[in-house]
Amino acid sequence: MFAKAFRVKSNTAIKGSDRRKLRADVTAAFTTLGTDQVSELIPGKEELNIVKLYSHKGDTVTVYASGGNPILFELEKNLYPTVYTLWSYPDLLPTFTTWPLVLEKLVGGADLMLPGLVVPPAGLPQVQKGDLCAIALVGNRAPVAIGVAALSTTEMLAAGLKGRGFLVLHTYQDHLCPEGQQLDIKKSSYKKLSKFLQHMQQEEIVQVKELSRGVESIVAVDWKHPRITSFIIPEPSLTSQTVQEGSREQPYHPPDIKALYCVPASMTLLFQQSGYKKGSTLEASEVRASVIDYAKKNDLVDANNKNLVKLDPILCDCILEKNEQHTVMKLPWDRLLSRCLEKLQPAHQVTFAGQEPIVKKGKICPIDITLGQRAYNKKVTVVRNLEAYGLDPFSVATILQQRCQASTTVTPVSQAKDSLQVQIQGNQIHHLGQLLLEEYRLPRRYIQGLEKAPKPGKK
Repeated sequence: MFAKAFRVKSNTAIKGSDRRKLRADVTAAFTTLGTDQVSELIPGKEELNIVKLYSHKGDTVTVYASGGNPILFELEKNLYPTVYTLWSYPDLLPTFTTWPLVLEKLVGGADLMLPGLVVPPAGLPQVQKGDLCAIALVGNRAPVAIGVAALSTTEMLAAGLKGRGFLVLHTYQDHLCPEGQQLDIKKSSYKKLSKFLQHMQQEEIVQVKELSRGVESIVAVDWKHPRITSFIIPEPSLTSQTVQEGSREQPYHPPDIKALYCVPASMTLLFQQSGYKKGSTLEASEVRASVIDYAKKNDLVDANNKNLVKLDPILCDCILEKNEQHTVMKLPWDRLLSRCLEKLQPAHQVTFAGQEPIVKKGKICPIDITLGQRAYNKKVTVVRNLEAYGLDPFSVATILQQRCQASTTVTPVSQAKDSLQVQIQGNQIHHLGQLLLEEYRLPRRYIQGLEKAPKPGKK
């Protein structure tokens, strides 16, 4: 909504009656806020402005700004918090997490698609379609966007986390967000900017000149002045400490992964007797049971050799190649079943602890570990596809940096949407293998490249 510049219609100080009404509206809209929190958000005497504006799409929006920062906005009689407000009250809305690379797209006006979601070990928040939600980035609990859920959580999982997830209304760094903190001279002892600059010049911190008539400009700053070099950033507030503490990760539990098989249109007739249709997903045991049931119901088991199955036209069309149609009349059970599995479309199911299963087409890609060379023939270890197993690339990079005593970086994977790779200086596959196999307890079959670890005694 604020991805492009808007036009301001008016900017006025709020009246006492409007201030009281706004408090009542906030209390009704956000029931988790207590009375003290509402009074803190909508103070009794501090400056509060009502800004009426037109978005680039023509929507009429009312923005409430405190101290120059937008805290709330109203659209079609619905009240929404800004990211500034969510930083102070991070639990105000159910929060979903995405990757840092996605923020740029959201700021540009894109909605959040479900493949960009990061599923935490505790599972996705439970929301209904149309619920207002916050969006945060991996490793930082402070929200960076707000949006409306396009689906319920149950529908998101049923869709295999594909499609549109949230209609984004407002993001950090969009045109609604003023950058940095503002210094209100009127609330300082100087009261006027001219007096403040005069005092700074007397202390020889800055030099001020009137470059044009009536306009004073700062032409020089003494960055080595003791008043500047001795400046200490204030300790974070209790609210920001709470955000940092809340962002600590929960213990990792490896997902349960099952290979599945999807029924294509060409094999529908074979499985429909067992109640399956095109697109149905089955486990290997269900495929086996369906094929056996079909063969027995259609009297296809060879009377002279129970280990052989006669192939009727449906089985021929499902599993035989064109050059086999008139030459292969029977198959042993094991070859019949293996051919059926080969002809079915691969799929997989991933289940994280405490969450609904997520079914996706295709085989799950293993965690890929490779060795590369950079400038001066220096080796680097690169690991990809951590996200598919619920692992945060930034957290993995931090752990490896400490254990390997080597520099690490996290970068986008070329030609892979919303995917990140971790790069570690040197051949660190041994450390990486220990982390993935022993601590994260991931099965070895889901990791490729471990054989490239340095041999004992070699660097």
